[in-house]
Amino acid sequence: MKKINIQRLSYHIRHRYLTMNNTVIAVAFIIGASWAWGSITTMQRNYGLQKEVDVKYRQLKLAELETQNLAYQKKYYQSSEYQELAVHERLGLVNPGEKVLILPPNSQAAKDLDAAVGAKVTSSIVPASNLEQWMNFLFGGSRRKE
Repeated sequence: MKKINIQRLSYHIRHRYLTMNNTVIAVAFIIGASWAWGSITTMQRNYGLQKEVDVKYRQLKLAELETQNLAYQKKYYQSSEYQELAVHERLGLVNPGEKVLILPPNSQAAKDLDAAVGAKVTSSIVPASNLEQWMNFLFGGSRRKE
């Protein structure tokens, strides 16, 4: 009885599901899936390579900017303006007509007064609320009530 049911089931599967049309459809589906998978992996690879190219391009631009900056610094250090400033700073020389003003050191009272004024200025600054910051951002200017 079991053998007959198995034979009947195998006959049924072979003649209903394993037809030429179904086989062609299955092969076409496999080919389409492999094509889609290959396309996705190629796109992913290209995306990664493009990111690497962008990073290298940014590094190149940064190196070019650094080179330009160093060239400008070199020109500045070779200029007579820098050489004059360096002589003034290192040797203490002055140009004709310039006068040197030497001030005495601050007294303790002046130092205490500076510290008190600095503490008063920093303590009077109130941070803006989140709403005020958004209003400043969206509409510009200062929306702070003083």
